[in-house]
Amino acid sequence: MNQSALSAFIWSVADLLRGDFKQSEYGRVILPFTVLRRLDCVLEATKPAVLAELAEREKTGLNPEPFLLRITDRGFYNTSPLDLKKLVGDPDHIRENLFSYVQGFSPAARDIFERFEFHAQVDRLAKAKLLYQVTERFAQIDLHPGVVDNHQMGLVFEELIRRFAEISNETAGEHFTPREVIRLMVNLIFIEDDEVLSKPGVVRTIYDPTAGTGGMLSIAGEYLAEHNPEARLTVFGQELNPESYAICKADMLIKDQDVANIAFGNTLSEDGHPHAKFDYMLSNPPFGVEWKKVEKAVRDEHEKLGYNGRFGPGLPRVSDGSMLFLLHLIAKMRPAADGGSRFGIVLNGSPLFTGGAGSGESEIRRYVLENDLLEAIVGLPTDMFYNTGIATYVWVVSNRKPAHRKGKVQLIDASGMWQKMRKSLGSKRKELADAHIDEITRIFGQFVEAEQDDKPISRIFDNADFGYRTITVERPLRDEAGKIVLGERGKQKGKPQPDTSLRDTENVPLKDDVEAYFRREVLPHAPDAWIDHEKTKVGYEIPFNRHFYVFKPPRPLAEIDAELKQVTDRIVEMIRGLSA
Repeated sequence: MNQSALSAFIWSVADLLRGDFKQSEYGRVILPFTVLRRLDCVLEATKPAVLAELAEREKTGLNPEPFLLRITDRGFYNTSPLDLKKLVGDPDHIRENLFSYVQGFSPAARDIFERFEFHAQVDRLAKAKLLYQVTERFAQIDLHPGVVDNHQMGLVFEELIRRFAEISNETAGEHFTPREVIRLMVNLIFIEDDEVLSKPGVVRTIYDPTAGTGGMLSIAGEYLAEHNPEARLTVFGQELNPESYAICKADMLIKDQDVANIAFGNTLSEDGHPHAKFDYMLSNPPFGVEWKKVEKAVRDEHEKLGYNGRFGPGLPRVSDGSMLFLLHLIAKMRPAADGGSRFGIVLNGSPLFTGGAGSGESEIRRYVLENDLLEAIVGLPTDMFYNTGIATYVWVVSNRKPAHRKGKVQLIDASGMWQKMRKSLGSKRKELADAHIDEITRIFGQFVEAEQDDKPISRIFDNADFGYRTITVERPLRDEAGKIVLGERGKQKGKPQPDTSLRDTENVPLKDDVEAYFRREVLPHAPDAWIDHEKTKVGYEIPFNRHFYVFKPPRPLAEIDAELKQVTDRIVEMIRGLSA
């Protein structure tokens, strides 16, 4: 059964729920039952051996857990003699038996159903006299790993979440990222390390602070398994949404990852891995979402811990917390002396330029660039994500840049690399084909400037190219007679006083000499002006689109006139035809 047919089959359960449940509530039933059936199928082959081992260990009084885990070889087990097919064989006791079956799971798996609030949904289904029908429907579906592999199962979960998010007016993009975008990001963070990652027995860690359903972590694992089956990627993550967390945890459990590494809660206010550092990281934080709920915790950390905490460089405005996740990831980088780190994060356009010199956003960009952490930014096509059509950018950040990248930043404009989807999914109308992913990866890997159809698609800059000084230009205050007003006391005695109504600012590129710029650009227009150096601030912005703008000269006037004449002549002919 292919993934779309599988999703359609599971979605058909919604027909049973219609009337007793609101559409927005379907997911609360279907998602945990899908997970339950998957775990049920995964454990089926080892169930008899587990029950036999359990009976043996109970006789000897030994803790059975390590023995049961060794038998399932899955990181979880179930000690109940029941399974879904046996449950439907006893319709009169379906509720009690279902509770007993779920209670038989090992603690890590049982927590998944607690996050889904599964018991409450079972009670509600029982009261609506739907519990047996729903259980029977899921008992019929074949989710054995030999029929539906882990990758396919991940796609099923994502499809279901997307559908439930759409009908309940939630933002699906908060839960997961398009798979082809993840594949691109994984390529970008791994490509420079292919030699290291291909060594036998290599072990690396990867972390996603906004893990969603675990798609980024899964695809990173698939990439490494393809390139080096002997390599081991240990995954870590944190997720705020209980249902997404439950699915992520289930996915990791089935893939033999340590689910204790997947933390629950708000990453910004409750770091689930407070002392950990990682080799690689990936994140797609929510775009343009305010951080007012966690403002006190974030400000306290910024003010009390400074650079010993995560938010030392500065705080963005409360209306958009995406740059806080950027700082969080930087704080999670393994020190360069210990091998360093590389991460990819998806951001919207705002972090590139929002905020003038001295603002929180500018200070964060300043920290990233002055510490030579930014390797590249890739501009993606619009309409790539399920919940927004806006332009998005992948930032590639590392504290172990190769020698040829040191002091440099590569900008790649991939906004023209896309193919139209056969069917739109929410706001997602475009997708990256494999050829596009390969091309972007090649351009990044080769670290070269490039053009396509006479337009630049890759440009390389010095870090300082994005910096500027904001200087304050003052002009003298004059009295009614036009005479310059001088200060009368203190440091200002005898000095011209500024006229605040004439005060202006100029942004001087960091590579330019301020005095030379002032003489060239200001004094010819205002000979009495001066710079108040005490007010000078350093700022950074990355005007991505400006660097890829190609001027198109307007068409010749004669050509436009000729076209207009053709149109007016046609209109005149039509009017004549009507009046004839």
